[in-house]
Amino acid sequence: MKILVVRFSSIGDVVLTTPVLRCIKQQLKDVELHYLTRQNFLNVIENNPYVDRFFAIKKSLYEVVPQLKTENYDYVIDLHHNLRTLSLKRALGKKAFSFNKLNLEKWLMVHLKLNRLPHQHIVDRYFETLSSLGVKNDNQGLDHFIHEKDQINIQSYLPTPFQNGYNVLVVGGSYFTKQIPPNKLKEFCEQSSLPLVLLGGKDDMETAEKIHQVFKEKTINLCGSLNINQSSSVIRQSNKVITSDTGLMHIAAAYKKDIISVWGNTIPEFGMGPYLPGSSSHILEVKNLPCRPCSKLGYSKCPKGHFKCMNNIDVSRVSF
Repeated sequence: MKILVVRFSSIGDVVLTTPVLRCIKQQLKDVELHYLTRQNFLNVIENNPYVDRFFAIKKSLYEVVPQLKTENYDYVIDLHHNLRTLSLKRALGKKAFSFNKLNLEKWLMVHLKLNRLPHQHIVDRYFETLSSLGVKNDNQGLDHFIHEKDQINIQSYLPTPFQNGYNVLVVGGSYFTKQIPPNKLKEFCEQSSLPLVLLGGKDDMETAEKIHQVFKEKTINLCGSLNINQSSSVIRQSNKVITSDTGLMHIAAAYKKDIISVWGNTIPEFGMGPYLPGSSSHILEVKNLPCRPCSKLGYSKCPKGHFKCMNNIDVSRVSF
């Protein structure tokens, strides 16, 4: 049997497909498993030992369609389910199983605040997509694998106070309204009982450096200096992880870390909360805010101008 699993983006969404890959490989006899994603997210998944072959697209889906046709798949597992994957499934002409994105339910929640969302994580909904193949969730959580070249010797990066343990504070996020604002980042720095390693991308370097200048003895700024797998290595060696709804949040869950997840304009009820993280994990959010959620994704600024969903987060509710 040969199966193609499709998930184009993004970091967290790709990581959330990993239980499906593991269970397909372990539960179906003599299966050859392939994975299709976008080139800029391939490094998140390419070290996964349950996948036999990877395909990646840079710009157009039709870069890979001719090659995929030659593979003669038995099944296509569409865990992205958009117009591009519809084109792909038509081009391949093979039996496909497509993930239900609950777009109507999310629209009702965002625009009318009518909650018709199932009390179900997206991982469990992925497995519903596979039910007719007899693949079941083993409830072992997420996977993330790091190549030897990206393993960080944390001792070489950190000054002496950090070598007795540290927490990670993730700076930034895919949308402004998902990001922990600087005033709250400072509160987390003040409250942390351990030193903090600041992680994020190049776009987060300026914010992280401002935080570091205020808490020089308590933080080290690695934003923009590590790739995603090197950052994951730092997370794997940490005590706890404080993060908004980011890809690194899901990678932390893969390593069963205790996670303090901070939610702004989106809500865990969309099914994207930390999946089977450490047992002392916490969700921080402002409940019963009339304008929340304002989007299933996010915005470049708060539509209301007050950003209460983040600014009113009570950091003192958790200890770490």
